Amino acid sequence: MTQRGRATRPTGPSGRPRRSDGPRGADRGGAPRGDLNARKARLREVIEPVVTANGYDLEDLSVSRAGRRHVVRVIVDADGGINLDAVADVSRAVSAALDAAEEAGGDIVAGEYQLEVSSPGVDRPLTLPRHWRRNAGRLVKVTVRGPEGDRQVTGRIAAADDERVALETDVGRAEHPYAELGPGRVQVEFHRLDEVSDEDFGDDTDIDDDDEDLEDEER
Repeated sequence: MTQRGRATRPTGPSGRPRRSDGPRGADRGGAPRGDLNARKARLREVIEPVVTANGYDLEDLSVSRAGRRHVVRVIVDADGGINLDAVADVSRAVSAALDAAEEAGGDIVAGEYQLEVSSPGVDRPLTLPRHWRRNAGRLVKVTVRGPEGDRQVTGRIAAADDERVALETDVGRAEHPYAELGPGRVQVEFHRLDEVSDEDFGDDTDIDDDDEDLEDEER
């Protein structure tokens, strides 16, 4: 599920135009990679404390160009998952924080930008202990490293803590320290689709009235 945020118009919190000339020394058609990385770091400084204060984890943050505007994508999650209402709350809080940061210290994102907040989909790799814990009961495929080489293992997550994960496979249950595991991939089980919620697939429902403003702007 995704909220395309309210910070999509070329005005700051006081209604003044945002700069659209981009950072000094950059081409109007796109920012250098180094500039995007620096922008991402500034965004994380503003966004991560807001997400944490609301009781969620910032799973990913990316900045990319989409035509004449930037797209800021924020992935958040929590134990028990995150629903559409929570995504809306986080999106409003993040948007307000970005406006306040720009008001206090200049452009965090040069020019126009679009904010998208969503929960992780089933295609997100499991790379941290909390990812494994939050997917308990699901079937996963993962590379297990060992003295005899790497091997692919498919099993159901039986348990997970901060040190290791227990997988139930066709040959029984085995525990693996995270250091032995590559990124896990949740396997979609078609006979269990009725147990999978829309949030698992990254619902693209628009939940902010400013999308209508964006459409007017683009005409």
